[in-house]
Amino acid sequence: MTSHLASCILAATLAAQSSELPLADQVVVFTGKLSSLGRKEAQALVIRLGGSSADEVTARTTLVVVGAEGSPASEKSEKLRKAEDLGVRVVSENDFCRMAGMQPPEDLKQQYYGQRDLLSMYPGLRQDHLRYLQKWGLIRPVMRTRTETYFPFADLLLIRQVSADLESAPFRAIVRSLQAERSGQLTFDFRIDAEPARIIKLTRAKPKETGKDAAKDVMAPMSGPQTLAEEYFIKGSALDMDEARHNTAATWYRKALEIDPYLVPAIINLANIHYGKDELAEAQALYERAIGLDPDFFEAHFNLGNIYHDLGRFQEAASCYRTALRLNGQYADAHFYLAITLEKTGHSAEAKPHWRAYQLLSPNGEWVELAREFSE
Repeated sequence: MTSHLASCILAATLAAQSSELPLADQVVVFTGKLSSLGRKEAQALVIRLGGSSADEVTARTTLVVVGAEGSPASEKSEKLRKAEDLGVRVVSENDFCRMAGMQPPEDLKQQYYGQRDLLSMYPGLRQDHLRYLQKWGLIRPVMRTRTETYFPFADLLLIRQVSADLESAPFRAIVRSLQAERSGQLTFDFRIDAEPARIIKLTRAKPKETGKDAAKDVMAPMSGPQTLAEEYFIKGSALDMDEARHNTAATWYRKALEIDPYLVPAIINLANIHYGKDELAEAQALYERAIGLDPDFFEAHFNLGNIYHDLGRFQEAASCYRTALRLNGQYADAHFYLAITLEKTGHSAEAKPHWRAYQLLSPNGEWVELAREFSE
């Protein structure tokens, strides 16, 4: 699937390599709600294509672009009236896209089927139905813009079938039937896209009495001043939720581990960063190292299970999820992904209690409707 933003960047790059930039010396103002891009993205595109962008219409303005999603009455009366008074050229978002070398929204609507149009065509379908069908790999959007998701004609046939089947069967049964038709068995090609379990707060349990070298006292209570390694860990964890700062967070975790190589939370969080970059071998080695040092961190088992799932090693993934739940039975995501893995391996009956547990532990979770349907 292609994002419209990626198409814009490619168009701008190709234009920059040519002798003429399509928006050279243009001062562009946007009005109304854009369909293709966010306002900041559109302004950045103008700059890449040789022009400049402004928020208000002035004597310097050379072009006003009206968003395809429409314009609020107040904004229209201000910007468009001023543009008319100054004789500024006004174009639609579709025309702007063509100037920029992009596929305009009206062309996308003619070539593909937008999600909003599909929901209008088939009232029995819900937005979450389409989302679940995507997650199970049954339909695949070809393009996403800021306001719409587009599907090809091949997906229209399946969507129409699902809409008709919903009149006489529950959604869960329909998904199972479609998967069985496609592969001959319930393989459930569900893309997991799991968020790894992170450790933000450094809380340590009492050390196990297995000798003076047990975990090198890494699990000692934090009663005294923080060590330098702990300070570095805290600096890393403060950045951990911001993907743009993951490289800096990784640097702090590595610094912590240089001082204290047995600081298991730093190992787990560093592994998570590798996992987020699809560096599965590095992440797996770190999770296994963490488990070897201290097997009581459920996060390491859960995250290692995600890697095994990504690699198609479902038995090992299920084992990891079960261990994570033995350590923390209240972790909703572990119930959910264990249920997914059990479904994939043909153990639907074993999956049911985990579908139900996910509903109880995460009543407002992203996949609670799916869990409800599969727990019946």
